[in-house]
Amino acid sequence: MYQEAADPVIQGLDEPCPSSTCQNHVATTMLTATRQSLSDHTIGKDPQAVRTGQRQNRGMRTRLGCLSHKSDSYNDFTAILLDKPNRALKRLSTEEATRWADSFDSLLSHKYGVAAFRAFLKTEFSEENLEFWLACEEFKKTRSTTKLASKAHRIFEEFIDVQAPREVNIDFQTREVTRNNVQEPSLSCFDQAQGKVYSLMEKDSYPRFLRSKIYTDLLTQTQRRLS
Repeated sequence: MYQEAADPVIQGLDEPCPSSTCQNHVATTMLTATRQSLSDHTIGKDPQAVRTGQRQNRGMRTRLGCLSHKSDSYNDFTAILLDKPNRALKRLSTEEATRWADSFDSLLSHKYGVAAFRAFLKTEFSEENLEFWLACEEFKKTRSTTKLASKAHRIFEEFIDVQAPREVNIDFQTREVTRNNVQEPSLSCFDQAQGKVYSLMEKDSYPRFLRSKIYTDLLTQTQRRLS
């Protein structure tokens, strides 16, 4: 999976959310059954089929993991902040949180805005869109030409390829253009796909985030601190 040790933003956002006992039980049961099914089907299969099954298993783990993360609450947001929750909230002003509603760019330019939006996307099982966008932003900072190709292929296999573990929702043409770009990677090889995903989040997920309990609870908490 795509994860660079030098990517502090992505690392800081990758902490798990609290889960309920019931949700954990459902996720564990489904994942166990999936693993057994995939294991049974690897017997007598060719290597390509085995690799396909393994990739599907990884994707299933990612999606089932969301069952234990799903909760539209302010508490789940504080659990994934980059600092300890109480320290983070002391640093976040009502004015800053309110500015997130000005534009999608304003939200993504603030580290706590990214954390809150990611917590919301988890409740909709679509956090892969933000993670892909962040991965592309980090990718464009790559200065080593020797690392460029390996990073590009990791991002493609993680988010773009058909049945990728965290496949984003893009059209066939964009996927194929990106596939060709990765063969001779440049810092702009994901621009078209990243733009599509950005537009999808801006028009679809972002308005719902502004109406979500996560965001309204956050505003309430910052305002309460001033009273």
